[in-house]
Amino acid sequence: MDSRFILEFFGTAMLILLGDGVVANNLLKGTKGQNAGWIVVTFAWGLAVFVGAYVAGDSGGHLNPVVTLGLYMAGLFDGTISTVIGYTIAQLLGGFLGACLVYLVYKPHFDKEESADKKLWVFCTAPEIRSPFYNCVAEAIGTYVLIMGIYLAGGAKIAGPFPVAMVIVVIGMSLGGPTGYAINPARDLPPRIAHALLPIKGKRDSDWGYAWVPIVGPIIGTLLAVGTYMLFTNYAII
Repeated sequence: MDSRFILEFFGTAMLILLGDGVVANNLLKGTKGQNAGWIVVTFAWGLAVFVGAYVAGDSGGHLNPVVTLGLYMAGLFDGTISTVIGYTIAQLLGGFLGACLVYLVYKPHFDKEESADKKLWVFCTAPEIRSPFYNCVAEAIGTYVLIMGIYLAGGAKIAGPFPVAMVIVVIGMSLGGPTGYAINPARDLPPRIAHALLPIKGKRDSDWGYAWVPIVGPIIGTLLAVGTYMLFTNYAII
């Protein structure tokens, strides 16, 4: 097995543990950080990316299937299509583990929390105004900014964790309001599955009708970024 798969697994698990962890700390009843607010959430997600990428180390710290796909399509990733698939599987499994760990950390608070919606929102994104087309547009644009930021910095491994983490922070603050800015299928789908499977007291359904948006939107945004990158490189702009 490629050791990079293991690194991506643990890095993504750390990303979701810390990222979903700050959401739990902000939303759930009786926590020290209850109602800390959006600024805390966005900064903590940026720091979660930093820590996850640092943990992943030599894998490049992608932590996101569309980052892997975007780097591969742009010729900035040293691997074959089977490596891309391996990274994606590792990231999805890591996302599931991270979400389960969040549940263990906050189990008494999940039990105490009365809002089934808040329990779901710890695990996955949800739109403030449900409009699938525009929700998908928001996810696509946010992901486009992420992928282009990585391209312009020379690729995830060259850029390093900190610049990418800062891009995540500004995406959250500027573009994250409509949907909660998944911009990463591994951030939304595996934790949503964890929500469905875990014995969470008083939980609601896992909102599978929305689950396609945080997958399709980021894929569209990535493909648009790939096209832009190819155009720029053909004209020697970057």
